[in-house]
Amino acid sequence: MSEDAVAPYPVHWEADVVLRDGVPMHIRPIRPADADALQRMHLRQSPMSVYYRFFAPMERLSERDLHRFTHVDHDDRVALVLTSGEEILAVGRYDRIDDGTEAEVAFYVADSEHGRGLGSVLLEHLAAAGRERGILRFTAEVLPANSRMIGVFRDAGYEVTQVLDDGVLLVSFDIEETGRSWSVMAEREQRAESHSMRALLSASSVLVVGLGGPEHVLAERAAASLLAGGFTGPAHLVAVDPGDGLGDGAGDAPGPRPARYERLADVTGPVDLAVLAGREEEVLAAVDACGRLGAHAVVVLSGGFAETGPAGERLQRELLRRTRAYGMRLVGPASFGLVAAGEGGRLDVTLRPGLPDGRVGIFCQSAAAGSILAATAQRRGLGVHSLLSAGNRADVSGNDTMQFWLDDPGTAVAAVHLESIGNPRKFSRIARRLSATRPVIAVVSGQTGQVVPPGHAVRTTREPQRVLAQLLDQAGVLRARGVPELLDLAQLFATQPLPAGGRVGVLANSGPLTSLVGGAARAHGLDVVDVHPALAPLAGAGEYAAALEEVARRSDWDALVVVHVPPLGAADDAIARVLAAAAARDGRPVLAYLDGPVGVTAGLSAPGPDGTARTVPTFASVQDAVAALAGAVRYARWTTSERGELVDPSGIAPGRARALLAPTVRDLGPGQTARLAPEQSAELLACYGLTVLPAERVADVEEAVAAAERLGWPVALKTSDEVLRHRADLGGVRLDLTGPDELREAMRAMRTHLEPIAGPGAAFDVQVMAPAGVACVVRGVEDALFGPVVSFGLGGDAVELLGDVAFRVPPLTDVDVADMVRSVRAAPRLFGHRGLPVLDVAALEDVLGRVSVLTDDLPEVARLVLNPVLVARSGASVLSAVVEVSRPGRADGGRRVLPGSGSAGAKMEPWPSPT
Repeated sequence: MSEDAVAPYPVHWEADVVLRDGVPMHIRPIRPADADALQRMHLRQSPMSVYYRFFAPMERLSERDLHRFTHVDHDDRVALVLTSGEEILAVGRYDRIDDGTEAEVAFYVADSEHGRGLGSVLLEHLAAAGRERGILRFTAEVLPANSRMIGVFRDAGYEVTQVLDDGVLLVSFDIEETGRSWSVMAEREQRAESHSMRALLSASSVLVVGLGGPEHVLAERAAASLLAGGFTGPAHLVAVDPGDGLGDGAGDAPGPRPARYERLADVTGPVDLAVLAGREEEVLAAVDACGRLGAHAVVVLSGGFAETGPAGERLQRELLRRTRAYGMRLVGPASFGLVAAGEGGRLDVTLRPGLPDGRVGIFCQSAAAGSILAATAQRRGLGVHSLLSAGNRADVSGNDTMQFWLDDPGTAVAAVHLESIGNPRKFSRIARRLSATRPVIAVVSGQTGQVVPPGHAVRTTREPQRVLAQLLDQAGVLRARGVPELLDLAQLFATQPLPAGGRVGVLANSGPLTSLVGGAARAHGLDVVDVHPALAPLAGAGEYAAALEEVARRSDWDALVVVHVPPLGAADDAIARVLAAAAARDGRPVLAYLDGPVGVTAGLSAPGPDGTARTVPTFASVQDAVAALAGAVRYARWTTSERGELVDPSGIAPGRARALLAPTVRDLGPGQTARLAPEQSAELLACYGLTVLPAERVADVEEAVAAAERLGWPVALKTSDEVLRHRADLGGVRLDLTGPDELREAMRAMRTHLEPIAGPGAAFDVQVMAPAGVACVVRGVEDALFGPVVSFGLGGDAVELLGDVAFRVPPLTDVDVADMVRSVRAAPRLFGHRGLPVLDVAALEDVLGRVSVLTDDLPEVARLVLNPVLVARSGASVLSAVVEVSRPGRADGGRRVLPGSGSAGAKMEPWPSPT
C-alpha cells in the first residue's frame, strides 16, 4: 500500500477481552487522537522498559514519533492498543517488510500491567490481523535481557527460531495457526474466562440494591432468597425489605444479618457481586457506583433494555460499556438471578427462594426459563450447585459459564437451556472439553439460530436446524426435548453411576408392565435382559427384597429399571426403603417408577458401602425413565469412544490461497459475492491438495473434438447448464465418448434435446472420463452464525428430497469425517450394498477433510460446491467445482473476545483423551 493510502478503519478488529486475572479490557486499532494517551503511557514507563522497547534512553516521544506511531494504514502498518477508559495500557504493532509477506512486530506494555497477559492478547490479535492482510511471518528484535517479551513469543504455540546477532536476539515465526497455537489460545481463554466468572459463581460478598419502579420488587425477592439461603459472607442491602419478597418470617431466616442502607452512596464494601433492579436510568447510575466500590460483577434483574426496541438497545449498549469500563462482568439485564457457592457458603440471589443444594449446574437465558427450571428442580428435590440466568445475555453467556464449570469440582452435571446461541463454534469447543469430564445436557429452542429472541444481540443462520443438532452431537452434548427431559437426565446423572453398557434389566409387579418397559428400551437401542419373572401385583417389600437380592447376584445387566404400581392405589414406603438399600449396595445404576413423587426423595436414599448416600431417582413414567437411561448409555459410550486427531492434511498452502483470493475480495462491497472462474477455482482447490478433473468449455462441434484430442479419449460431454449438467436422465450428460464421430453425434443430439429447456446457444464442457463410481456432493458455506459449515450427501433426487445430508462445523477430526460419511442413510452404497463394489471411502474422506480445512482457513469462501465427487474402487475424482467469495464477515478464531464486542469463530483444540 502506498504511503498516503489508508485502508478503512477495521472496526471488526475492536473487541473486549478477558485478561489473565479475569478482568475485561478493550482492544482496538490505534487512532491519530491517541497521541496524548500514548505519551502519558510512555512518561510513566521505567527507564528499563523504555530501553527494552527502543534500545536507547528516550525521555519523551518526539512529535515525529507520535505521528508515526499513531498514523497507520491498517494494512502494511498496523497497531493495536489495549485501553482502560481513556488510558492506553499496551501497544502492539507490525510493519510489513518490503511489501512482502513478512512483518516486524513490537510490543510496549505499561509497567503497571506486567503479569496480566496483555502481551499475549496483543500477539493473538496482531497475528489475526496479519493473516487477514496476507502476512505469513512475524520477526522481532529483542534484547536478551527482555525475558518477558521472549516468553510471550515462546509460549504462544508457534514454532519460534532465535538467532543472537551483535547482542540482539532475532526472533521469527510463521503466524499460520497450528494445533499447538490453538491449544495455547484455548487454554489461556479458559483460564481467563473461568477466573472472570469467580466473582459471580464463587462470590464471597454481595450487594443487593433496589432502585425504584415496578421492578424494585425483584431486588426484594433476591434479598429474600439471599437470606433464606444462609449466606454467611458480607452482605449489603440498599433500599430493600426482604420481607416483602419472602413473606412473613423472612427476617428470621438463618445466617448473619446483612448490613442495611437507604442509599447506595453509604455502602463501604467489600463487594464482589452487585445485584440491581429498578428503573433503567437508575440502574445505569448504580453501575458507576458499584464500579467505584470495586465490584467485580453486576447482575441486573430488571428489564427495559434491548427487549423493548431501539431505544432499549442503546441503553443496553451503554450498560455494557459502563460495566466493561470498570472491569466488571455483567449478567442480564432481565435475569432471573444466580446461585453461587463461595467462601461465604451458598449465595442465592434468584427470584425463587428455596432451591435445594446439590451437584447440578444450570445455565439459562430468560427469567421465564429460569423460573421454570428452578420451580421444576425444587419440586423434584433436585439439588443445584450453581445456576445462572443470562437474561438478555449482553455479556456473560453459556460459554463463560461452562468455562467456569470446567474448573468447578462441585458441578457434576451441566444443564443448559438455550433460547439463542451467539458463538456456536466456541460453544462446541468448550462443550467438548466439558463433556469429557461430566455430562452436558442441552435444551435448544426449535428456532434457535433462525429467530432472535427479544433483547438478544445474536446473528441468525440460513442453515437448517439440524446443523445445530449435529454440532451438539459432535461435542458429546445430550439433547433434551424440554425441561422435564433435561431434569430427568440431570437427576439420573446426579444420583447414579454411569452404566457400563446397554444391557437393561426390568423388575416390575406386572407382566404387561415388564413388556412395556422392555419395548421402550428396545426402541432406544438397548438390550433387554430377563433378570427376574414379574412379581405379583400385590407384591410387598419382602418379595421385592428377595427379587432384588437375586437380581444383584447376576452379572449380565448394566442397569436396572424397577417398576411398582400399587393396584390398590396406596404407595408402600417399605418397598421404597428396600429398593434404596439394594441400590446403594450395588455399583450399577438403578432407576424407578413408583407411581408417586418424581425426582430425588429422601425415602429412596440409603448409605452405600463407603457411607455416601445414594438415591434412586424416580420418573413420571416408565418411558421417561427408559429415555433417561438411554441418554446415560449414549453418554457413557461417548466418553470411551475414540476422539481422533484434528484433520491436518499434507500439501496445503493457506497463504497462497489467501493471496489468490485477495484481488477479487478487495473489490467487493459489503454483501457482494463473486464467482471464481473455473481455472481460479481449480487453482484455489490445488492450494489444498484437491484436483478438479480437467475439462474445457466449448461452443461447437469442432471445438469439442479439438478439446477431446487435447484431453485424451474417452471423454464426457456435459451441458454448461448448472442443473442439467448433473442430470444424465434429462439428457444433460453423455459419457464414454470414444471418438470424434460419437462426440459429434452426441453434441448434435444434446443440442436438439436441450434447446427447448436451456435455450439456444448453450455451451458445453468436454471432460476427461473418471473411473465409474458413486456420485457424492460435498459443500462448504460461510454462515453468519456458525461460520464454516461442511455438508456431505450422495448425489440424486431421492437424497435431496429426503434431506439425507450430514452437516459438521469445522475443524473436524478424522473420526468426525468418518462418522459424517457413515451417518447418511444412503452410505451403504459406498460399502458394497447388495453386491455393489466396496468403494474407496478413504479417498472420499480425504476430500471431505481437505474441504473442511479450506473452509475453516478461508472465511472469504462464501460457498464451495464439489458436485459431483465420484468415488470409485480406487480414488475419488472431483468433476466440478463452484466457488463464490465475499468479504469475510467472520473474525479470526485465533483470538480471544468477549460477547457483545465482535464475533470470532473459535476453533476447537485437539480432542481430550477419553477418561
